[in-house]
Amino acid sequence: MDFEFRAQQDQDRRSVEDLFEFQGRMIGRGTYGKVFKAKRKDGNDTNDYALKQIDATGQSMSNSAIREIALLRELNHINLINLQRVFLSHEDRRVSLLFDFAEHDLWHIIKYHRAAKASKKTVPCAPGMIKSILYQILAGIHYLHSNWVLHRDLKPANILLMGDGAERGRVKIADMGFARLFNAPLVPLSKIDPVVVTLWYRSPELLLGSHHHTKAIDLWAIGCILYELLTLEPLFHCKQDDIKASSPFNRDALEKIFQVLGYPSDNDWPGIKQMPDHPRLSKEGFRAIHYGHCSIEQWMKKVFPNGHPSFSLDLMKRFLTFDPNKRITAEQALTDPFFKQSP
Repeated sequence: MDFEFRAQQDQDRRSVEDLFEFQGRMIGRGTYGKVFKAKRKDGNDTNDYALKQIDATGQSMSNSAIREIALLRELNHINLINLQRVFLSHEDRRVSLLFDFAEHDLWHIIKYHRAAKASKKTVPCAPGMIKSILYQILAGIHYLHSNWVLHRDLKPANILLMGDGAERGRVKIADMGFARLFNAPLVPLSKIDPVVVTLWYRSPELLLGSHHHTKAIDLWAIGCILYELLTLEPLFHCKQDDIKASSPFNRDALEKIFQVLGYPSDNDWPGIKQMPDHPRLSKEGFRAIHYGHCSIEQWMKKVFPNGHPSFSLDLMKRFLTFDPNKRITAEQALTDPFFKQSP
């Protein structure tokens, strides 16, 4: 009998409660379950970890959890959150995912700076920090796209930043529950998940019901995140009363996009009339003439009349291009002159 093997097997079967202290240390919750700050009980490892407990749906693990685990076990990049271990409780079917602990996320960072701005204690995000965060997000997304993975839910809450330690300031892209392989899907991804990407970060082709999800949807979301880092406000802020909607179309979101960017012409987006929900634009009262004075240039002049040291209008326009086929890729964005300029 291989006693070392048996000992290792017994160790592997130990529950998450046996190995980690986390009760009473909840740091977040959502529709998936709860997140706890965890520490090993044996004292040999002083690192903090994030323990994501996913509640079982009925008698089975959710498809989202299975996909997230499968992808994270295969992916490895410094700007992606690292899945350390998976625990499965046979009693209540609960799945626990153990990650490296990230002290911050962009949602809370932006919230902090916004609160300081509201109280007249201006604490803007440092230009160098904005540029570093953007570059690291692009590096992580370029890695995903190079491995045929779409994230499909990029937003500030899913962009983590490491605190004190060897990786201080490192960006970690998290929450792969909506991520999908896109090289050869058996059915269009829109058939599996008709509604993806949180509304404020949802690209126009998604809002108009595109059957094909491409890398471009992640780049649109990155453009929205960049604007939010610069201004501390979401660019396409609108009512989010369709959280459980079965259709990605949202009139308020499209209205906000057109107010900022203008109404897309056939030249701007040759394929717009092929979008499944394009006929709804006229039915909802959208007319190009209503947005003739709108453009990203005019919008940014109002926001930054004196310019901004961390802002590149050209790069922003390439992120927020209507036509997904013309939108900048992560690989192209990483080589943009913006990242070679000081700060």
